Amino acid sequence: MKMTLASLAVIGLLGSAHTLAAEIDVTITNATKNIYFTPLLVAAHSDSVFLFRSGETASAEIEAMAEGGDISGLSSVATNAGAVVAEDPAGGILDPGQQATASLDTGNADRLTITAMLLPTNDGFVGLDSWAIPSTPGTYTISLNSYDAGTEANDELAASMPNPPFINFGSGGTGVETTVTNNKVHIHPGNLGDSDPNGGLSDISSTTYRWLNPVAIVTVTVK
Repeated sequence: MKMTLASLAVIGLLGSAHTLAAEIDVTITNATKNIYFTPLLVAAHSDSVFLFRSGETASAEIEAMAEGGDISGLSSVATNAGAVVAEDPAGGILDPGQQATASLDTGNADRLTITAMLLPTNDGFVGLDSWAIPSTPGTYTISLNSYDAGTEANDELAASMPNPPFINFGSGGTGVETTVTNNKVHIHPGNLGDSDPNGGLSDISSTTYRWLNPVAIVTVTVK
């Protein structure tokens, strides 16, 4: 069969697409002492898709995830953009020190994004933004920082945050912040907290719910 330049180009494209396809296992470990992760969203997508960007205004879907742990909107956005999505691989809350694994057939996707809200925070989340998935089989380790969505003041008051039974809030706080000081997605400054369970600025214990970055360790196995 005679090969034209056009047919050779098509074969080349198909070959490139095939080499991009990979099966990956993504293991997320909660590396904090007392911070909890709400249901995780793990998405493999193209390099033209971004679910969040540091230094840019958070979307409504990021806001819903960062303030209330709702990943349904982000999942829809990612899926509609052609991403391969794994929702909630932990089957709910990922406790401190625990891990969860999502297995993905990435197809032509070559970027990886991960998000989940941090509890207790106003609008904090753990995030991996469009990490380039290696084409070479092997095991790769990534440290993840916490981000602030910039959508809500970090007042650290119980009334402003989700109140699951495993979080021990104080009461009577007057608020660490009253207004948003940075309305873009940025590295989270961490909980300030205080030592007064019945007053002070915060309803969060400074000895229990403070943390330093990184907050998660991700291991990606490319098969």
